[in-house]
Amino acid sequence: MIYAALKAVHVLAILVWIGGMVFATLFLQPAVARLDPLVRLRLMHDVLGRFFQAVLVASLLTLASGVWMLGRVAKQVVQSGGSFEMPLAWTVMAVLGVAMVAIFMHIRFTLYKKLGQAVAASDGVAGGVALAQIRTWVSVNLGLGFVVLLVTLMRWTT
Repeated sequence: MIYAALKAVHVLAILVWIGGMVFATLFLQPAVARLDPLVRLRLMHDVLGRFFQAVLVASLLTLASGVWMLGRVAKQVVQSGGSFEMPLAWTVMAVLGVAMVAIFMHIRFTLYKKLGQAVAASDGVAGGVALAQIRTWVSVNLGLGFVVLLVTLMRWTT
């Protein structure tokens, strides 16, 4: 029962994270491109601030639930006398998941901070640079997220 609950938390957190990246990249960013640069920067700063709060929670929930589920399976296998070898798909998910969290932390605590400083100073050029860097790294994370989803859905185990 607890495994199923953690798996649900894991999947829902991933849906929030990847869904938010899809929305921001494919829908929000193109829609606000027509706005005045300083208005666009303020709006994106506000929207991303809310989204990044949710992603911080989602990424930590994803890591914690993933580690817990992995540890539980490994423990059960070892306790039953078996030898635990993590399937390749799980390894790919774990490695890419950790990379995604690291990238997000860079986005949130370095690039978003630069965006905030530019917005506070009404510096459209610095804000545009920071927003472009955020967009690039969010796109990288979105690509990694899609790889994780494909590996999971294809049940790639060899």
